[in-house]
Amino acid sequence: MVGIAVVTRAALLIARRASTWTVDEHLAGLSPGCVAIDQSSPAQVYCGTARAGLSRSRDSGRNWEPVGPGIDHPMITAVDVGRAEQADGFGVVYAGTEPSAVFRSDNGGDSWVDLAGLRALPSADTWSFPPRPQTHHVRWIEADVSVADRVFVAIEAGALVRTFDGGRTWRDRVRGGPYDTHTAMTHPFAPGRIYSAAGDGYYESTDAGDSWRLPEDGLKHLYLVGIAVDPADPETVIVSATDGPGSAYSPRGAEAYVYRKTGVQRWEQSMSGLPAAKDTTVSRFATDAGEPGVIYAANNRGLFRSGDAGRNWKAMDLPWPGPGLADGVEALACLPE
Repeated sequence: MVGIAVVTRAALLIARRASTWTVDEHLAGLSPGCVAIDQSSPAQVYCGTARAGLSRSRDSGRNWEPVGPGIDHPMITAVDVGRAEQADGFGVVYAGTEPSAVFRSDNGGDSWVDLAGLRALPSADTWSFPPRPQTHHVRWIEADVSVADRVFVAIEAGALVRTFDGGRTWRDRVRGGPYDTHTAMTHPFAPGRIYSAAGDGYYESTDAGDSWRLPEDGLKHLYLVGIAVDPADPETVIVSATDGPGSAYSPRGAEAYVYRKTGVQRWEQSMSGLPAAKDTTVSRFATDAGEPGVIYAANNRGLFRSGDAGRNWKAMDLPWPGPGLADGVEALACLPE
């Protein structure tokens, strides 16, 4: 059983199980929004906040400290850890901000370099976040699990862009690709494949983002937010979906669904064991390489676990501190044992 890091705007909640489940609260009042795990031992954990930059834990989330000399913006909107160059070293850390910028650290977060070429892309003048059109931000960073230094960066809204050399040079969005990616995934068993859950639908690429297709047959809701792929099977994909942003994030008026597909089969709703869609915010998902077929989902109604790759779900009864998950979940990640 892994530990679970649940990001809410109120706090970062870390659930662990020894004889019973316990939940610790961290970074309260700083508006956490994203989390990433470096699989070193003990795990090094990064959490981005809207009010106080990036925080780091060197002991699997038990104690926290601010980091980020060299990150010029206090609002951290995305973070991810790429492959370590050496087996006993730290992974490369990427942090995204509002306004849109990406910073890279090669020493576990002690210092950062601005990957300024991102902002020189031709599409940059068109990036805009609809609720605050004067700005935009990095919504997601996906460091490819198969290829070191290949990183996909989603701008909200306007582009899914790429770097193949760790941020020294950048490739702009391509025709037919996603415009408003919320979450992107890569898979160790499918090199070159990337999955995008976007506000403009579901996209897949099998050539590292050079071209895209939209296998949406069966999806009745096309505003997608969360995505997970079975750690044991790159053909089994789970997404969370609604009709639009108004029914996605706020418990008031929320109506969110979970869909599942395998291979070329149609998407089907996969709600067995999950709460009804009405009044349920979009689910965020997490998986762990050591748990094949296991997917975790979290929303304002709780934390859920599927042991059969998303066909069926079971609520996990955890002692959440108030307000718990009641206002929705921003991000989810598995902590190594």
